[in-house]
Amino acid sequence: MSREMDDLFEEQKQKFKEALRQAQSVVVSTGAGVSAESGVPTFRGKDGLWRKYNVMELATPEAFERNPSLVWEFYNYRRELMFSKQPNPGHITLAKLEEYLTSQSKEFTLITQNIDGLHKRAGSKNILAVHGDLYGVKCTRCDYKAENKDVPITPAFEGLGSPDPDTPEANVSFDDLPKCPKCNALIRPDVVWFGESLDSEILSKVDMAIAKADFMLVVGTSMLVYPAAAFPYAAKQTGAKLAFVNFEQTGNENIFDFVFIGKSGEILPEILNIYED
Repeated sequence: MSREMDDLFEEQKQKFKEALRQAQSVVVSTGAGVSAESGVPTFRGKDGLWRKYNVMELATPEAFERNPSLVWEFYNYRRELMFSKQPNPGHITLAKLEEYLTSQSKEFTLITQNIDGLHKRAGSKNILAVHGDLYGVKCTRCDYKAENKDVPITPAFEGLGSPDPDTPEANVSFDDLPKCPKCNALIRPDVVWFGESLDSEILSKVDMAIAKADFMLVVGTSMLVYPAAAFPYAAKQTGAKLAFVNFEQTGNENIFDFVFIGKSGEILPEILNIYED
């Protein structure tokens, strides 16, 4: 980075930090780019295959109805994979920011498209996971929902889920699939699959948080997936200051007051350390 670029970065950083200090209600919206820096596959683009399957074809209610064993093999793999990943400095810095702002009697809401649970493991508390939780399960028949960190999800899935293209399907029997403790129907991952609507209760909380926000930080997202792509536009309409941190430009930077291009795990610790000033 040249001296001139260094000076511009420092000037923007100081203006960003001053605006953040003045904020009373802060909303952060994160996407896959944050967790990608922890080695989490995005399952889009080159990461969009598991074995020989397109992930977007497996993550559907129709796929689960046709072959719940195969879908659970895939999610068993993802659950095991997430246990091997750790929150990176970006996750940790956002958790520290929340702790600091709430200690100052300010409001903080973290909206995430990620289902990996790394924000929670980093220490974030007020999280709205709009696409669900990889370690949540829900019944396909009754209202049962719970957190479930069992890996494997049931003993029958021990050692299953390899992404190797030559791996044969396990065809786990119905009796050995994960079941609801209330009604014994199949349980499924509590995530939003393709073709499903987002949770209306969570979206209502998102809308309320954005309506109150006077500062929004968007991190690690291409701003192509809706409704999350619309969140900063909604915040701008209510007068919030907007900031953007992403590994690359997306073409939407013109709506933001502050733009930082680079790895979130490097930039966030530098620009969000208002709790250390």
